[in-house]
Amino acid sequence: MVDDGELVWPRVLLFALTLVTVVALMVVAATSTAAFSPHNPAWDGGTDLRNEIESDSGVESELVRDSTRYEAFSDASAANGTVAFVVAPADPYTDAEAARIRTFVENGGTLVVLESVGENGNELLADVGATARADGRLLRDEYENDGGPAMPVATGIENHSLTDEVDRLTLNYATAIEPGSENATVLATTSDLAYLTPQDDRLEPGDELGPHPVATVENVGRGRVVAVGDPSLVINAMLDRPDNGRFVRELYAGADRVLLDVSHAADLPPLAAAILTIRDARPLQVLLGVGGVVAIAAASGQRARSVGTRARRLLFGDRPRRADPGEGAGQSVQPSSSMPHPSDAERDDERVQHVRGDGNRIRRDDDDRDTVD
Repeated sequence: MVDDGELVWPRVLLFALTLVTVVALMVVAATSTAAFSPHNPAWDGGTDLRNEIESDSGVESELVRDSTRYEAFSDASAANGTVAFVVAPADPYTDAEAARIRTFVENGGTLVVLESVGENGNELLADVGATARADGRLLRDEYENDGGPAMPVATGIENHSLTDEVDRLTLNYATAIEPGSENATVLATTSDLAYLTPQDDRLEPGDELGPHPVATVENVGRGRVVAVGDPSLVINAMLDRPDNGRFVRELYAGADRVLLDVSHAADLPPLAAAILTIRDARPLQVLLGVGGVVAIAAASGQRARSVGTRARRLLFGDRPRRADPGEGAGQSVQPSSSMPHPSDAERDDERVQHVRGDGNRIRRDDDDRDTVD
């Protein structure tokens, strides 16, 4: 006889393994390993920034996968209360895409571009009409840093509404921002001992020391453009360094909505892309809604039939007929439905007669043996 535990535990282990596999697949489908991605929970990801913005009850947040989305915020009433973040774009914006963003800015929107070594950020700054540019060389400071020369600390914070209660910025492989014109206001600078180098080189005798701007803001039309020379400022490992988080919050303080532009970032994880696709496609939402209702109705009907069957069995004793152990072993005659079923007493009487008949047969055999003998 097989113990119940021998049957139960394999099923439990199979269920647990299936559950772990499903959860693992969902985690993989919902997360990303790309740097700066708002779906990357690792040290170089941007999930902390996304979560912080989403948890702010005073603003609406949205991930922008297509630059056409800027058209919804291009009129003056919507643009004035909207801040868009572009973090180290992996691909260049086309002329049509940049034109949509420029219209958004000129009508009152705020665009924040965080770029260090890539040219895609500089091209976007130029296309929207800003004069600031990222230098591209590595910014180092042998003395004012947080863990090494490649992590300089910008202590020169200007008095501005975007730097309220910000005393310093902690950078990580950043570059300088060249203002480009008098229209650009410097928000933060490094110490007097910082320098720029094409690679991660030590200070050489010919290197020029001095303060370097790392963040600027300038007006473009009725809006403004903020340029920051360090996209690492918003990654999970750096957002809580002094006073990076405070500076980022000041960039969208008072805004009605914040757009995280991922249209030119690395590919989104499959689950996040599917959710955004469903959210942006109204016909698909309707189709999925109708399909869900039909599925629930079908499942509910099947469950109702099962419950009804169980109820009839409990109330009326309507149990399924058990198969006769001898059924199928040979050809048997099935009783007609019109024939009366024998009662229990009749069955017992038949068994007694059968036993009596066997006994008489045994006795007759014994008499025959006696006669022969």
